Amino acid sequence: MSVLVFVEGLNGEIKKSSLEAASYGSQVAQQLGTSATAVAIGEVHEEALTKLGEQGISKVLYDADDRLKQFVADAYVKVIAKAAQQENAAVLVFSNSNIGAAVGAKLAVRLNGSLATNVTSLPKTDGGSFTVTRGVFSGKAFADVALTSDVKIIAVKKNAYDITSNAGSTATVEKISADLADTDFAAAPKETVMQDTDGGVLLPEAEIVVSGGRGLKGPENWHLVEDLAKALGAATACSKPVSDMDWRPHHEHVGQTGITVSPNLYIAIGISGAIQHLAGVNSSKVIVVINKDPEAPFFKAADYGIVGDAFEVVPKLIEAARALDK
Repeated sequence: MSVLVFVEGLNGEIKKSSLEAASYGSQVAQQLGTSATAVAIGEVHEEALTKLGEQGISKVLYDADDRLKQFVADAYVKVIAKAAQQENAAVLVFSNSNIGAAVGAKLAVRLNGSLATNVTSLPKTDGGSFTVTRGVFSGKAFADVALTSDVKIIAVKKNAYDITSNAGSTATVEKISADLADTDFAAAPKETVMQDTDGGVLLPEAEIVVSGGRGLKGPENWHLVEDLAKALGAATACSKPVSDMDWRPHHEHVGQTGITVSPNLYIAIGISGAIQHLAGVNSSKVIVVINKDPEAPFFKAADYGIVGDAFEVVPKLIEAARALDK
């Protein structure tokens, strides 16, 4: 009985959140005295797949079907289920991304498995049990959940588990095919809207995010967010009121009803910090808040806060960031 990790690719590389999942999966395999195998789908460079050995993955099963370059839930589920059957996998591990959550739910039904999402710690296996801790109520509390089915499916919360690295270790790569039919792609989206930086970083995967709110007073001032993001190599985002007023497109909206982000650094400019917004950013490692209102709720969640006018503070930050780049 092995551990199977589903890894997601982006521009030929493995996403950071999937490297976290691979590191987590290999540790679970060590706990259970077995090996960890990964399954990759779509367009991923072979070098990136072999480097998964650094996260403790011994083997990678790779389906390079051109039709899988775009995410289609039913097709992805079929490939992962084939890999799970081939490897006799007892534990499946994903990143708690939009893709991971969708695939995990469908696989739980297909494999009659137990599913836990937003998992923050390694399982406890004392006395034959298999219990994981997961974040609930938008990260405000934690719950211990026992997975009792023969197949256990875990979606790991982003930034909850550090990436391990055993430099020089490599994984073997084997081709896998699930014999996909055209009907498996019947629900393929006709168009995918993705927010990225100039470097092609998707907003949910960005290491640094610069976000703006109504405190910027209008779309004509959005260059402050964009200039700081460019200086830091970051993605840009916004609060819900900003997207509702059409200052920015809705796919940049971060929050409970928008995109959830887990960057190493989240900079909020002129955002008050409503609970719905905090729900989408509370997995960030470091939060910096810039607001002229010292009573803004966001300061309670911030690691660092600057009480000041964004139109005075942000240009100085841009200047400092550009100076570091010289």
